[in-house]
Amino acid sequence: MSWEEEYKRKLVTAEEAVSHIKSGDRVVFVQGNEPQALGLALAARLGDLENVTISVRTPGRDFGWYDPGWETSFSIEIGFPLPIVRQIIAERRCDIAIGSLGFVYNVEGTRPPDVVMLELSTPDKHGYCSFGASVWTKLSELRGAKMVMAEVNKNLIRTYGENYVHISEIDYFVEHTPSGRTPGSTDLLGRKTVEAGEVEKTIAGYVGTLIKDGDTLQIGVGSTSEWCARLGILDNKHDLGWHSETTPRGIIKLIREGVITGKYKTINTGKAVATACGGGTLEDMEWVNMNPKFELYPAEYVLDVRTIAAHDNMVAINTAVMVDLTGQISAESIGTRLISAAGGQTAFAIGANLSKGGRNITVLPSTAADGKISRIKAVLDPGTVVTVPRIMADYIVTEYGIARLKGKTQRQRALEMINIAHPDFRAELKKEAEKLYWP
Repeated sequence: MSWEEEYKRKLVTAEEAVSHIKSGDRVVFVQGNEPQALGLALAARLGDLENVTISVRTPGRDFGWYDPGWETSFSIEIGFPLPIVRQIIAERRCDIAIGSLGFVYNVEGTRPPDVVMLELSTPDKHGYCSFGASVWTKLSELRGAKMVMAEVNKNLIRTYGENYVHISEIDYFVEHTPSGRTPGSTDLLGRKTVEAGEVEKTIAGYVGTLIKDGDTLQIGVGSTSEWCARLGILDNKHDLGWHSETTPRGIIKLIREGVITGKYKTINTGKAVATACGGGTLEDMEWVNMNPKFELYPAEYVLDVRTIAAHDNMVAINTAVMVDLTGQISAESIGTRLISAAGGQTAFAIGANLSKGGRNITVLPSTAADGKISRIKAVLDPGTVVTVPRIMADYIVTEYGIARLKGKTQRQRALEMINIAHPDFRAELKKEAEKLYWP
């Protein structure tokens, strides 16, 4: 049987595909865009199914099951607590996956998915489909599932690297191309686009002083960190490298313009490497499409601490919600209120620390709530999740400067952190520090 014949045999309607899902099954929507037709068809089985676990890695579409009253048919697991699911999390009507990308979804002893759902491109002439603008953990998850349903989106791009799967590994195909998204894009956050303010511009300027020609960069998701790719602080650098989880807007422009060349990368020399490149402009996606300069790989490789640390002069730049005076970094919660997940931040912090010449840079505004709350804390609020332990804290940057914590004592760290806190909070922070860390 040719692959074309096999594909036609597996091509069904969304309703026929989801008819194979049984009560008690665990259905996983892998990282990236949820397949729309399959999701709607599954939601239409409300009342017909019971106790189906829906595990959504990056929730971006609302199929109805986040509302009260759907619990008998569908129980929900969330990977990243994005805005669309904040209410169901606050009301404790779902469960939360704990872990860092590449280390959580296929753990020995945990229940494998009964069904995996994902988007794929149309097959190429050899019968291979692309995962589009993001690979994440899709390949390992579909290979660990009992059944795989793929929604074929003709707009998805193709890239070099390990961004492909053969149609023989898929059980059912549903052809559906949704409208309203940039071709090839992957929406990670569901956030509103905002312009950089003076705080973000100042922080980016400080970060620019820490980056050297020939460094390999990672820039993580976050309103403050992402501006480091777009405010011109990298424009005059030379031969930078790119090895990152996501690819913020502005990075592909720097690759096109020859600022990021990868010339001095220790591994994957001359290549820009990530596990996701979506969220950019149409021009960005057209440039990445089958461009041998840009390669996408699974998160299990890109986020492996050993892979990260193998790069000399690896510089990780990530956003935090708050940091305490010892350098404990939280990017996930304020107290017990979850607002994000670790993603690749912990892995890149460790990898950058282990890299020869590496640096781990954490950025955050000094205050929140219009200046009423300090993000620099004497101690973290009770219940706050520590994303990066203090032993991995290196550079902390606010609009008031740069604190260097690596190699410093507890008291020295406290003084460094107080110096980059908002002036309105420094006296109180010093008083707290004297009680906590001075004899």
